[in-house]
Amino acid sequence: MDGGNTGFPIPGVRRPRFRKTLARRLLLAYAAVLGCAVLVLVFAPVTISVPVSTTELIGILLAFAVMLVVTDALLRRVLAPLHRLTELMQTIDPLAPGQRVAISDDAEEVARLSESFNMMLDRLERERRESARRALRAQEGERRRVARELHDEVGQVLTGIVLRSETLARLAGDNLRPGLEELREAAREGAEDVRRIAQRLRPEALDELGLQSALLGLVASMSESSGLEVDRDLGRDLGLDSEQELVVYRVAQEGLTNVVRHARARHVWLRLGACADGVELVVGDDGGGLPRHADQMGSGMRGMRERAVLIGARFDIGARDGGGTELRLVLPREELR
Repeated sequence: MDGGNTGFPIPGVRRPRFRKTLARRLLLAYAAVLGCAVLVLVFAPVTISVPVSTTELIGILLAFAVMLVVTDALLRRVLAPLHRLTELMQTIDPLAPGQRVAISDDAEEVARLSESFNMMLDRLERERRESARRALRAQEGERRRVARELHDEVGQVLTGIVLRSETLARLAGDNLRPGLEELREAAREGAEDVRRIAQRLRPEALDELGLQSALLGLVASMSESSGLEVDRDLGRDLGLDSEQELVVYRVAQEGLTNVVRHARARHVWLRLGACADGVELVVGDDGGGLPRHADQMGSGMRGMRERAVLIGARFDIGARDGGGTELRLVLPREELR
């Protein structure tokens, strides 16, 4: 694969006309084999009697077998570019944008097929990004609505129960006061859980204070609830737009959630900052490593990869040097504003 050569026609630049075609190469291969057979018949001291003798029949069959072997070798050589192109097409990952097959000059048909395949990949990536963008907007809108309803309706009801139970506890007798205090504590815990769930659905800090503050809040909440030690290094002024910040936040959130649920780790590293290629998010841990076939283990991993496609980023996850797992999201410099 060649990421630099897309093979698309450039306006105003005339492509060189290919002189080699598969049809011409096949014709030359057949002509070479038949020409050799004709030369053997003309110049070799070969006679064929009627009826054909056993010796002559064996000679004819051997010559036929040699012609088949030579023809097969020549056809394999001529059709090798198509075979290589087929293997390259099979390695293309639709969730890894920017992959292209190199335009081969072995034959005109192969070059045209490569160019058409690259153009199809370009259309698919554009359409996939647009559909993912629409789906993400709808999903985030629904998250915002649910978070608002949880906070405004369920949260207020639970807060009202807390206040009412405090009032009743002061007025009630000694035999009812313990039960009312338990009710008040349960309502307070429920209100706190609702607030935490609403914050996970749509963090207000992301809209009001920016990505760094939202990630700091996410790390603090995760560290408090799980007891994990988290080292963080969060850069500022990275040139991300609101859509890119949202994707980075969601990938970090999913990565940290996976660490808590599956990694059996004691230490987590979260880094967001500039790199040689653009902007990089890294989530690493010292846990038990990546399970086998992790890419097929549910919607979480696929969701992160699809979000990466949405903003044209590269997503990789694998074993970390020294043990554990490392998740990496790299947003290329050309995608930054």
